[in-house]
This record gives sequence, C-alpha cells and structure tokens, in this order.
Amino acid sequence: MAKYTRDDILKLAKEENVRFIRLQFTDLFGTLKNVEIPVSQLPKALDNKIMFDGSSIEGFVRIEESDMYLYPDPDTWVVFPWSAKEGRVARLICDVHLPDGTPFPGDPRGILKRVLKEAQDLGFTTMNVGSEPEFFLFKLDENGRPTMDLNDKGGYFDLAPVDLGENCRRDIVVTLDQMGFEVEASHHEVAPGQHEIDFKYADAVTAADNIITFKLVVKNIARQHGLHATFMPKPIFGVNGSGMHTHLSLFVGDKNAFYDETDELGLSQVARHFLAGILEHARGFTAITNPTVNSYKRLVPGYEAPVYVAWSVQNRSPLVRIPASRGQSTRIEVRSPDPSCNPYLALAVMLKAGLDGIKNKLPLPPAVDRNIYVMSEAERRDLGIESLPGTLKEALECLKQDPVICDALGEHALTHFIEAKEIEWNLFCVQVHPWEREQYLEQY
Repeated sequence: MAKYTRDDILKLAKEENVRFIRLQFTDLFGTLKNVEIPVSQLPKALDNKIMFDGSSIEGFVRIEESDMYLYPDPDTWVVFPWSAKEGRVARLICDVHLPDGTPFPGDPRGILKRVLKEAQDLGFTTMNVGSEPEFFLFKLDENGRPTMDLNDKGGYFDLAPVDLGENCRRDIVVTLDQMGFEVEASHHEVAPGQHEIDFKYADAVTAADNIITFKLVVKNIARQHGLHATFMPKPIFGVNGSGMHTHLSLFVGDKNAFYDETDELGLSQVARHFLAGILEHARGFTAITNPTVNSYKRLVPGYEAPVYVAWSVQNRSPLVRIPASRGQSTRIEVRSPDPSCNPYLALAVMLKAGLDGIKNKLPLPPAVDRNIYVMSEAERRDLGIESLPGTLKEALECLKQDPVICDALGEHALTHFIEAKEIEWNLFCVQVHPWEREQYLEQY
C-alpha cells in the first residue's frame, strides 16, 4: 500500500520549505543520476511529464532514441538533512519510461520489478531483502582528493581511540535515522579503515532504493569529516575486501515461505529449491553481483570472501549461509555480492535464479559443513564444489552461457552491460600496472 499520494507530496514540499527536488535513477552500472527541478515544477513531475536525454546515460539508448520520461515513486520522498534550511532539497526515485508510456526495458529498477512480477505470478507476494554493505574511509588531501591513507588502524568491533571513524560512522547513522532508515547496528569491520552499517530489511525494490540512498549518505557525511568513503570491493592488497552480504526470503502474504517447522533445519521445500537455483546459477550471475575488474581481487581464498559454490548452516566459507533465526526470520544469506554492483540488477538476477530452482524443483545438494578454504582441490572436486569465476572476463562468459540470467536482464540491458564490461576488461589488460614495474623493471 502506498504511503504518499500526489497531494501528500505537494503538501510536504510546502511544509518542509523544499526549494529543489532531485529526480533520481541509476544507469545500468548503478551510478546514481538525477534531474534537479525547482519546486514549481513538482506538479509536472508528479504527472510524469519531466523528460530527459537518455542517450547521455551509460547503457541506455542511442541518440536517435533519446527522449525518456521520469515517473517518480511518491513513497521515495525524502528531504536531505544536510541541505540548507532556507532552501531545502528533496528527492524522489523514479522509474524510466519511453514516450509511449511503456517502461524502458533498460531501466534497472524496472528490470527488478519485472522479475518480481514473475515471483508474484508464482504466488509469492514479497521478497524481503536485508543487505550489509561495507566500505572503507580514506583521508582527503589538501585539495580534497582521496589519498590511500586510512583514517584508523582498527579491527573487527574496535572502539575509539583505535577506531577513528567512529564519529563519522555515528553521524552517518544519525543522518540515516533522520531519513527514515531503521539502523540495526554499526561497527568497525575486520580491515583497518573498514566499516559496516546494517539497516532493517525491506521489500526488494525498497531495499535496492535504500542501498543507493545509503551509499549517497555515506559519501556525503564522510566528506564533511574530511574523509573519502569508497565502496570499491578491494582497495588494499593484503586485507579483507568489502562485500555486501545479501539476505533473501520469499513471503506469501504475511507467511514466510522459507520456513517449515517440521523440517530438521526449519527449511521448506520452497527454500530448498530456491537455494538450489542460487547455487545452479551462481557462476552465471556473478558478473552482475560482482561487476568490476577489482571485484575479483576480493573473491580469493584467505580473506573470508566466498569463493566456492556451496551452502551451509554452520560455517561461513561457502557461498550461501543459512542464519540461525527461524520462523518469520528464516532466510538465506548470499555472501558473494559486493557493493560496486547495481543493487536493482543484483537482486533481479538472484531472484530469477531462485525462482528457476522453484519452477524446476531443482534438488539441493548436501550442505558442506567443513571449512572449504582448507580443502584440497581434489577434495572439492570429489564433493562437486565449483569455484566462482576468477576474473571479470570469465564471469562475462558464464553470464552469456546462462539463459536464465540473460532472460532476467532482457536483451537491451544484457547487450549493453556485456559490451561495456568487455571494454573495461580489455582496457585493464593493456594497462601496465605498478606490480609489473616492481617485478620486471630492474630484473630485465
């Protein structure tokens, strides 16, 4: 049920002294875009009549097909707490439509909605999502540019004075609270300068909206503290990278479809088939959940990142973990995504994978309750444990070979995503990296 009507938004804008509204959406790669309008244009925006040039947005359309319209979602209305009181700025997240009124097939938010419609057609009314995006804080130089100097040397759950990011993190939490987030926990992560803030689960579209908003808030508040926040998966060699563990569950009305009190693990057949689908398509969706060259510097053994396609209730070395909570909180935790992904696309492909498992009643392989990191390659092979792709190029090849995940994206998004990411990979391959100079410059 909608929270706000058109009239509610107009009333709120007046009551809260809003002068400008940012109509936000993401490009194919999760970069936040916006068209800013004065409040006088808000009625026009709420009538879905604000147009923009889609040809200038990465992964959208060619110049001869450029006209697109923004359809604001009233329930995403938020006033930015850091905007000036005499001229406040609000935002509305939008869906992107074509001039004929149909949804633009390359709009990431629309892609997620399309896959959610498939779930609804199967009888699932909601997919709940809880995410855990991690980030690093680096110091800025005198010109306001990021350095590689971390702001602390803290470790997991450390406090000040070791965790010097504590004040920044607290201000982020306060700002999120002012914007309607229900923050559940915040703490220092394993690596120096690394942090995590967890907020309450939500339905899939709202959860993706929240991730995009969260990243914006973190970057803005960090800059106010003279810091640069990055969601780059692996900014520093030799320490843990930043992941975005993602908790998923399906509901039918107010009943958790993943829970079965008669099962020894408390998991329903729906949950088991969904999990089997995740495992079946994990290699195929990794290019979407881990979309950068740098993503694969995190997905290596030894730094707690999941590398192996398996599941467990007891340990964190496999791709998927089943948290201990049961009843309405029964869920699976997919541990491979990282925060550089477009959350709309990442949730769409994971949901599509799980639904394929349900539709085809895919059998769930046995749980792997041993530490996979210490297994030999032969042991993993005997247990049928595959590895996630080791590079962006390998991940793209796996994506191309997975028709279920390709279908989730649709032809437009798939074509543009692969084209852009193959260019990214090729540019990486022809660069001369510092490691090469360190290894070879004097030796040869």
